Amino acid sequence: MPMLSRRFAGALLALAFLPCAPAAAAGGWGSPEIAGLMNDTRLDETSGMVPARVRENAFWVHNDSGNAPELHLMSASGEHLASVPVDGVRNTDWEDLAAFTLEGRRYLLIADTGDNGGLRRTLRLLVVEEPKALTPGLRLRPAWTLEFRWPDGARDCEAVAVDAAAGEVLLISKKRVPPELFRLDLEAPAGTVQEARLLGHLQGIEQPTEADLRASPVYGRYRSQVTAADLSPDGRSLAVLNYRAVYLYERAPGEDWTRALAAPAQRLEFVWMPQAEAVAFGLDGRSLWVAGEQRPSPLIRFSRH
Repeated sequence: MPMLSRRFAGALLALAFLPCAPAAAAGGWGSPEIAGLMNDTRLDETSGMVPARVRENAFWVHNDSGNAPELHLMSASGEHLASVPVDGVRNTDWEDLAAFTLEGRRYLLIADTGDNGGLRRTLRLLVVEEPKALTPGLRLRPAWTLEFRWPDGARDCEAVAVDAAAGEVLLISKKRVPPELFRLDLEAPAGTVQEARLLGHLQGIEQPTEADLRASPVYGRYRSQVTAADLSPDGRSLAVLNYRAVYLYERAPGEDWTRALAAPAQRLEFVWMPQAEAVAFGLDGRSLWVAGEQRPSPLIRFSRH
């Protein structure tokens, strides 16, 4: 490890012993804790994360564009456990990962939805069945693929969640202010190109201040942009991540998302990390995890009391 990385890794681990941030202790959620350190070269640009059922206390993660089309299994302390190729696909710009159960089977949805240049006319979501065991030479293939387009021009999208009970995929635009929430059907006939349908706009996401823009004219404006999302196991809380915080939008049973987007119910701030790009609820919904795209990166956990 280069000397700079060693110092940086040490500084990140030292953050674990800092006092808890009182601003994060809201709605039953505790302050952020550093659960581990992601420093494996195979976890170099983590941009999607979901809890795994194939192994206890582990997560499936994937890397961003320019990397191989594969899923990695990571421990809850940030250790790399396994790599599993996904055959027959490319990692054009994988930006998020979601998990859901349908007809008794557990699936992982890979969001190949990144579009920094606004050039892609159609995008795709790849659905693979989560393996029941890690076996030598294990490889995955898509169970089905969803292709879609935006209704009125290209968008960058790094945040996707699945509501299997409603049969829909939720997608959040990255660079629009306020961010937009769209939906797609979770299942569609092969060869269909769906058009994403707008559900509403996410209000209450804090935008950069003048001080932010003065301190970093180029990157300051990116700090508020949405980089990941996840839906709680009970389907009532939508966690929306940017580089500063997790925003939780909550709906009542039977309520659609339109009214819930009027304001976040909670805002959970986390200790500084290089580039927060992945968020996931734990399997029981009582923990919330945040991972970064750069290396080394802390793995942050919020716990619900």
